[in-house]
This record gives sequence, structure tokens and C-alpha cells, in this order.
Amino acid sequence: MLNGISINMYIMLSAVLFIIGAVGVMARRNSIILFMCIELMLNAVNLLLVAFSTLHVDAKGQVFVFFVMAVAAAEVAVGLAILSMIYRNMKTIDIDELSKLKH
Repeated sequence: MLNGISINMYIMLSAVLFIIGAVGVMARRNSIILFMCIELMLNAVNLLLVAFSTLHVDAKGQVFVFFVMAVAAAEVAVGLAILSMIYRNMKTIDIDELSKLKH
């Protein structure tokens, strides 16, 4: 038990968060919402890493979370920079409209 909450509750919460993020990635066409859903999926994995590292009294999972958060922050920074340039040129951030960049 982690502070009175069983590991199963953390697993279920993480699964629900990951599923919401995965459905958002598959269903939405807005690039900003797509990035938010990817971040939600990463946070679901981070929650599991922290829960299991606390359960096993090992800090390796929590250290790994810091690396995942750093990579996610870099991904968002680069992604938003690319999106701002796309919006400046095309006046839209719809993913379906980005197929016009191939021509």
C-alpha cells in the first residue's frame, strides 16, 4: 500500500489516463490538442514509474521520470516552434491540411 492506496488504483488511474490520451491522439486533428494528449500519455507512464519505484523502495524509477519529463519538455518546445512556423505560413494548425506541404 502506498499512503493507504493500493498499487491497483495507481495502475487503473494510469490506464485511464493513457487511454484518454491515446483516444485523443487518434481522434483529434488539432496539433496543440495532439501534443496535450501525448503529454497525458507520458504522464500516465510517469505515474506508474513513480508508483512502482515507491512500492519497491527503489529510486531508479523516479530518476527515470526526470529524464522522461526533460525529453517531453524538449519535444513540446520543438513541436510548438514548428507549429508556429506552420501557422505563420498556412494560417492553420489542422493536421489534415499539413498534407499540402508535400507538394
